[in-house]
Amino acid sequence: MSENEELNEIVSNEDLVENKKEHLRELLETKHYAAFIRAMDEMIPVDAAEFLSELPTNRASVAFRMLKKDTAATIFAELEPDLQTSLVGAMTDREVHDILEELYVDDAVDMLEEMPANVVKRILKNATKETRAEINRFLSYPEDSAGSVMTSEFIDLTKTMTCTQAIEHIRRTGIDKETVYVAYVTDSSRVLEGVVPLKHLLFSEPDEIIENIMNTNVVYAHTQDDQETVANMISHYDLIALPIVDKEERLVGIVTVDDALDVLEAEATEDIEKMAAILPTDKPYLKTGIFETWRKRIPWLLLLMVSATFTSTIITHYEVAIGRYAVLTAFFPMLMDTGGNAGGQTSVTIIRGLSLGDIRMRDILRVLWKELRVSMLCGATIAAATFIKVFAIDFKFKPSVMVGEALQNNLQICLIICMTVFFAIVVAKLVGATLPILAKRIGFDPAVMASPFITTIVDAVTLVIYFAIASSILKF
Repeated sequence: MSENEELNEIVSNEDLVENKKEHLRELLETKHYAAFIRAMDEMIPVDAAEFLSELPTNRASVAFRMLKKDTAATIFAELEPDLQTSLVGAMTDREVHDILEELYVDDAVDMLEEMPANVVKRILKNATKETRAEINRFLSYPEDSAGSVMTSEFIDLTKTMTCTQAIEHIRRTGIDKETVYVAYVTDSSRVLEGVVPLKHLLFSEPDEIIENIMNTNVVYAHTQDDQETVANMISHYDLIALPIVDKEERLVGIVTVDDALDVLEAEATEDIEKMAAILPTDKPYLKTGIFETWRKRIPWLLLLMVSATFTSTIITHYEVAIGRYAVLTAFFPMLMDTGGNAGGQTSVTIIRGLSLGDIRMRDILRVLWKELRVSMLCGATIAAATFIKVFAIDFKFKPSVMVGEALQNNLQICLIICMTVFFAIVVAKLVGATLPILAKRIGFDPAVMASPFITTIVDAVTLVIYFAIASSILKF
């Protein structure tokens, strides 16, 4: 399929969804409620949740309460936390109980983590004792851990079962499970022993023992492992789900591929916000208030402003020389921007490599050796282009005729600028490569060491290099 055909298909699908939404609005307005309920049953849950979120809150509540119990629970899991909270406030205790019992545990936990304490208290009050205990167990896991995003709804088998018995077991219990495409084999103590894809069960002999067809080389994670690590494992091994075990290697849950995608999206958003010097937020942009947005942005802006005082200190130190050679100040922006851009390029590349697991602490010397060679090539290229730009353009239109001492001065300024550009790029790329790796090593998020932070450091270093070279050549 060509790129244009793919784009047309996407547009066509969007138009189809919009047409369905319009049809649903008409059914509500004309009070054809039976047809509305049927249409919502047939709609993809994500699209149905989007439709409800576009309605006024009171109408969304009325429309939601018309839905069948299982349909309502499926759609409820896809709604934004604010709308979930509003809907719970409009429900009876019985409706809250029914929705909670229909939700998968991981979806229920995600919902409760985003809701106010008084709403959480009411929801748990209306849960069964077993559901409440299960939710509390999940909530006890550290935030951003595998345990906090896993689900306990999985298919488990014993290795003494036959394939016929296993398939019958899946038929009886699979309706309430997160996935039936992979089953996990455990012993009497629930220790994970193997994994069996549904495909193997279907195509094996009916009386074949599970022990003979299960894969004992199981990829798994522990409840305390970082959720981003787990999501990357699912991506790396192309898994539908990853089993999660406790300290005793007992199977306690699984993380499915859809949860992994949510984790990767959230982590990518968090990294982007950190790289832009913004404190991470869980809310979409348009649903975040002005003062909350201000609170997320101002700390880093203040920190970067204070750290930029190093730059002004350096300039003040050389104010006498600047007074004699005022032309030097004209090139401050170009030199600082070039160094900052070079460091930003490298830091983003290294941060991405660290996030994907392509770069580790042991690779730091290889990374530095590579970046040194790359920076020298980039520096030489930019320096040559800078010489042409400064000499042919910046000095060409000077009123003085470039002969004698004037020509010598202009050539000296060009040399100073070109040498500064070269060394600034080399230093910037080495700094941009080193800081994220060191941050990762000491337990910080490498994304913190992105463009704004590195640019501030590189700006100061570039000025030091600039004035050091200038003072050496111009003898001030």
